[in-house]
Amino acid sequence: MSDANLAQKAINHALSGEWEDAVKTNLEILEKNKTDIDALNRLARAYSELGQIKNARNTAKKVLKIDSSDPIAQKSLEKWKNLKEGESSHSHLSRPDQFLEEPGKTKIIKLMHVNKTVLSKVDAGDKVNINSHSHRISITTTEGKKIGRLPDDLSAHLKKLIKYGNEYEAIIKSLNKDGVTILIRETKRSKHLANIPSFSSEKIEYVSFTPPELVHGTDTPDTSTTEDSE
Repeated sequence: MSDANLAQKAINHALSGEWEDAVKTNLEILEKNKTDIDALNRLARAYSELGQIKNARNTAKKVLKIDSSDPIAQKSLEKWKNLKEGESSHSHLSRPDQFLEEPGKTKIIKLMHVNKTVLSKVDAGDKVNINSHSHRISITTTEGKKIGRLPDDLSAHLKKLIKYGNEYEAIIKSLNKDGVTILIRETKRSKHLANIPSFSSEKIEYVSFTPPELVHGTDTPDTSTTEDSE
């Protein structure tokens, strides 16, 4: 199995709460590459969910030996400092179906101008807010702290769709020292945009698809702003 497929398998185990399987899969990845930070962070979290706090802390410390500024490991150690062996961190993950990508309805995007001081306060799977009230769409925590913003072209495109009645939600798909990637999902489509998919075809993480072409009807609002190409 390829490294990418193993990584997706490990993520799926975590989303399903299959923590023992998550441990096994991440260990399998680390047999190939013992410095894989993503696998180490996933392994640390799986250990914490199983109440193996010592293993969780030791694994997070391995991450910090590789990258002393890794926000996930730093946040994890802070969260677990008062836990005793046998106690679980009991993370509240998003529903697994929220991570599924759908043709025309979802888009994975890397945020721009990320506020790195906020990274230690968020995790992969966290819901985030889409703030479309300013000139550019910004992404904030549920407490209102700005995480980053969407590229200009995508901001303009989404603002038009939102103006005509579409609604969207977003979650953090991944984060590391290099940035934050989110998944945006269309949750409601306006009747005025019934035949217009929110997002055009492009290659996305783990899953590739080719959604229907953008359809313009005679009474359809103009939503032709070019999207940012990742």
